[in-house]
Amino acid sequence: MRKDLSLLLLTLITIFGGINSSHAAPRLNIEITGGVEAAQPIAVVPFGMTDGQNAPVDVAAVISADLARTGKFKPLPVADMLTQPTTREAIDPRDWRLLGVNTLVIGQLTPAEGGLRISVVIYDVMRGSELTSTELVTSTAGLRHTAHQIADLIYKTLTGQPGVAATRIAYVTASGSGEKQTVSLRVADADGENPQTIMSSGEPILSPAWSPDGQLIAYVSFENQRPAIYIQDLRGGQRVLVASYPGINSAPAFSPDGKQLAMTLSKDGNSEIYVLDLVSRELRRLTDHFGIDTEPAWSPDGQQLIFTSNRGGNPQIYRMPASGGAAERISVEGDYNVCASFAPDGRSIVMVTRINGALRIAVLDVERHLTRLLTNGTLDESPSFAPNGALVIYATTHNGRGVLATVAIEGGSSLRLSQSSGQMREPAWSPPPLAARMDDGAGATAGKRWVEIPPSPPFSKGGNGESFSKGNDQISEAKRLAQGL
Repeated sequence: MRKDLSLLLLTLITIFGGINSSHAAPRLNIEITGGVEAAQPIAVVPFGMTDGQNAPVDVAAVISADLARTGKFKPLPVADMLTQPTTREAIDPRDWRLLGVNTLVIGQLTPAEGGLRISVVIYDVMRGSELTSTELVTSTAGLRHTAHQIADLIYKTLTGQPGVAATRIAYVTASGSGEKQTVSLRVADADGENPQTIMSSGEPILSPAWSPDGQLIAYVSFENQRPAIYIQDLRGGQRVLVASYPGINSAPAFSPDGKQLAMTLSKDGNSEIYVLDLVSRELRRLTDHFGIDTEPAWSPDGQQLIFTSNRGGNPQIYRMPASGGAAERISVEGDYNVCASFAPDGRSIVMVTRINGALRIAVLDVERHLTRLLTNGTLDESPSFAPNGALVIYATTHNGRGVLATVAIEGGSSLRLSQSSGQMREPAWSPPPLAARMDDGAGATAGKRWVEIPPSPPFSKGGNGESFSKGNDQISEAKRLAQGL
């Protein structure tokens, strides 16, 4: 079983073999594969433009698509609308009641200095009254993202829960094979638009993990023929090499305050859990067991870590204080449970479990020790909670290709995300945007960098080094520093 866990990374590497795609970053194709039967009927009327011009983005269409993907709403097609009001005064509730619509969304775009002002009204058709209204100012380039924010406002107004339309996902793609293989780390909006390649390599890339402010991504790269952990700044393209010790360097995970990075290292001979202070550079070893410990994940309050270990014979999920101490097993069903992470509320975890030889995604109630299956595939892996805790994104296969999929925790809603060709793996859902945190009363952290990564001094020469790069053109320098030369 030690061998099984030691080869956990190599299993994912093997999956990426024998594929063909282009090096470009194509948008994700999203297919709704399941929805809630009691989805609420809603109408998002095409937004008006006060100067008579056409907006560069169909805001209403983006909002409708965002709401449809949640599985909780059924937007009315524009062709079925009897009228298309853009002001409160023009609304006749009878038109919408006739169509069975519960909620109406109208809006207007007005040119503003340097951009656009968007006025939005969410209207309760049955009561004939306004639920809420808002105004937002945005640039032309940011119009699509603003539409996502409006969709999240509608979602929260009607469900009481935060939406995820304005979030992003990170994922890994692979194309080609052998010496021509290209593996890329990419980030896209939650609707598949605006895909960006963060870095590419001829070697595997694994385990992308977001910082709490959504500005940094940690990941594992084999670009120097051995695993190493990097942190990349998404705004400037700079990156830091944080761990390149002999042996395993894997499974990075930011702490909730962004100041620490948990990881798996085997530099002392066995696979153990370590925590690196990103400010002081102090490295602490948390576990000390002859079994293999890997895949650390933080609790939302930062007080605990869960991890995978075979110390009991089979891979299971364990929990321990983040400061160190005794570990307790928390997965009690099945003989194989791995790759766990906490829900945003800390009450449950999502993990990969093995059922009759098939790998599936399951959710475990931590306090009641109840496990519930979410998927029914044969190779479902790498689950990641959406920041609202309502959805999980994971990697799976469809028609022989690696794709991504989402599933609702409460059941019913599901999507499949794919590209025209190539494999997709290792998804990670971003944290909520800073604006959403401010709306949720988290203004104390909004707008602040969670951790500054100083350009100097470099890490110690004991297997570490640091390199800043734009366009990934200084890999050789990173390798030199990693080797302590």
